[in-house]
Amino acid sequence: MFTPLKKVIIIFVISLIACYISLPREMRVNIGPIDRTVTRHDINISLNNINLQKNFDLALGLDLAGGSHLVFEADTSNLSEDKKSTALTSLKSVIESRVNFFGISEPNVQSSTFEGKDRIIVELPGVSNTTEAIDLIGQTAQLSFVEVVEGDEPSLVPTDLTGADLKSSYVTNDNVDAKPVVALEFTEDGAKKFSDITARNVGKRLAMILDNEVVSAPVVSAHITNGSAVIDGEFTLESAKNLTIQLNAGALPVPIKLVEERTVGATLGAESVEKSVMAGLVGLGAVLVFMVLVYKKFGLIADVGLIVFGVITLALYKLIPVVLTLPGIAGFLLSVGMAVDSNILIFERFKEEKDNHSYLDAMEISFGRAWDSIRDANVATLVTAFILANPLDWSFLHTSGPVRGFAITLALGIAISLFTGIVVTRNLLRVFIKEK
Repeated sequence: MFTPLKKVIIIFVISLIACYISLPREMRVNIGPIDRTVTRHDINISLNNINLQKNFDLALGLDLAGGSHLVFEADTSNLSEDKKSTALTSLKSVIESRVNFFGISEPNVQSSTFEGKDRIIVELPGVSNTTEAIDLIGQTAQLSFVEVVEGDEPSLVPTDLTGADLKSSYVTNDNVDAKPVVALEFTEDGAKKFSDITARNVGKRLAMILDNEVVSAPVVSAHITNGSAVIDGEFTLESAKNLTIQLNAGALPVPIKLVEERTVGATLGAESVEKSVMAGLVGLGAVLVFMVLVYKKFGLIADVGLIVFGVITLALYKLIPVVLTLPGIAGFLLSVGMAVDSNILIFERFKEEKDNHSYLDAMEISFGRAWDSIRDANVATLVTAFILANPLDWSFLHTSGPVRGFAITLALGIAISLFTGIVVTRNLLRVFIKEK
């Protein structure tokens, strides 16, 4: 069992690591004779076959970093209602993979249906020249089936079987061991083409290529004439669903057109960051001063806990990573105020208990009796944050990106504030506060 002193040492080590991660990539230090630029390094370790890489840069959203906001409208008029949802999910998946070609750290792609119009919203932080992005994203997904000629130099031979010949793809279960498998159903013309291809490729691989990327290359086990096939293997339910989404992107091609293009200037982003940082510093400073003025040495300990809260929160933003937007910063600032709320409840309780108990006993009783109020208040806020974030994409709730950013940073801040308020502050008080 750790003593309070050992716990404080562990908290100190965690805080130092979090502080290093929270540092900007380069920071100029100019104190007296010292004038140098300190560089914060990322993790980049290669040992045998193990590669460990982690970038500690803060991921900024479109409103802070600047970039492009594109809205595409999908033409789903030729699809039935039951196929429309599948087609839009597949279309979103294809656009996400295309956006990744630009090497953007945190692109945002989301689907939206409004007044009968199906749209895909694409946000590309840091990208100001959108011509290439629009051309690439706006293409209809192309699925093709390719024969694989194996040998010393394997080669791919295109066939006339394409996504237009694939009626649909879906997940089902294997009849023998009930494992997830991916089923394919071809149109009448597609069935004939597929029959010819499988007849000459038994025992060989048949690759399925979407947007010049191989999504699957199963081995043909028999000559298939009925237009239905099953891809088996070591699928999990999730991996099988992902494969059907990719295949349906080519089977249910949905033309899209650009209906809105907006560029957010970097100057606006930099100005927003500067004002937000200033607001954060002013708010944090006000809380620190208030705690010291009202609660004296207890407030000073709470201030240390609040600083630990700040560096751990910022480090987690970089490690998860959390895409920071202006609403996200608002969620963080709100959680700063709530971070000291638990300490205030405990300290007020301590004032009542110290007259009837010894100093240390009163401190422990205060933490125990204030816990119920702290828990209920924070759980209520977490439930609200869950509804605002809508992680399950419930249709009766909104799916606004900025609101989700606010909810995520608020929920993360509450979780960390519980740790700093109950664990960090409590052990600091046990070690540093002694009875008069």
